[in-house]
Amino acid sequence: MESINAKYVSQKISKTRWKPVSHSTLQQPEIFATGSWDNEENKISLWSIGNHENVAMDDGNEGDPQVLCEHKHDGDVLDLQTLSVSQHWARAHRYPCDSAPCTSVVCSSPEIVTVGEDGRIVVFRADHEGVVQTIENADSSTIHAVTYLRTTEILTVNSIGQLKMWDLRQHSKSPSQIFSLSGDRVPLHCVDRHPNQQHIVATGGQDGMLCVWDVRQGNSPFSLMEAHSAEMWEVHFHPTNPDHMFTCSEDGSLLHWETSSQSDLPSFLQGNRNNSMISRSAMPSAGGNQSIISAWLSGDSSKSRLETTHMLPSQTLSVNSLDVLGHYLVCGTDGEAIFVHRQIPV
Repeated sequence: MESINAKYVSQKISKTRWKPVSHSTLQQPEIFATGSWDNEENKISLWSIGNHENVAMDDGNEGDPQVLCEHKHDGDVLDLQTLSVSQHWARAHRYPCDSAPCTSVVCSSPEIVTVGEDGRIVVFRADHEGVVQTIENADSSTIHAVTYLRTTEILTVNSIGQLKMWDLRQHSKSPSQIFSLSGDRVPLHCVDRHPNQQHIVATGGQDGMLCVWDVRQGNSPFSLMEAHSAEMWEVHFHPTNPDHMFTCSEDGSLLHWETSSQSDLPSFLQGNRNNSMISRSAMPSAGGNQSIISAWLSGDSSKSRLETTHMLPSQTLSVNSLDVLGHYLVCGTDGEAIFVHRQIPV
């Protein structure tokens, strides 16, 4: 796998995120950030995979990420997002007598939403020093992850297997909708939504299952797929080609999920057993609706239309985080390594 570079960094990596690039200029990502955990001194680090004139071509480091800068971080880094602002909000999440871990953050500039073990949802603005909105006691359990559904709506997942939708315009203490796993309340650790079809949402949890939800109907997962043999830490649709999805896990694997159509016919003409007609827009053409069933919402039939590929050369310790942008993927592990893949097939 010559397109993969492994960089050993002497610290457990908990989060990895690319610096966004302009899609209109076809610019390739060059800079990413990492955060560490469970080390004597944790750090936020910025790395570059661009050309480095000061790196000798014969020292064996050609193509390796090069650190640009580092900053000490108090406590484990539990999430990372990129935003061009410098702000610090102390004790955003707290118990009555102590600080509480802030478990996840999501940005839609200038708004920033955080969630935590204290069950609170806190909204900030990058250009504002104080808290903009707080939903106290939003959850009686730990909120593990948050993402935007739409401009004013967010999704959260918690430690009792619930996916909740919140409308921040309502300033309500209750979610607008609750979805849940049936049976055992398996904790959900991660959530992402389809970049084009926002009603399609993917989650992963403690049992390693990949759950795909249609938030427009029902209150349970539309599809359940066996993905990993241990906790799934992150799930990400590809931001510009969402027929591709990526998951990583405590079991040391990073999977690439790709939907494959059985023919060139639209899915709804292929006689699928599942008759739920869910709209999925490909790149819209001038003068026509190209809506077909999303393969992510094809229930059991999706098993024959999903291909999975292991993205790392070998099983390693827990793969805690991944991020994908264009043809580039970066991930961080408990094996104190960062992997950069420059030619993911999307």
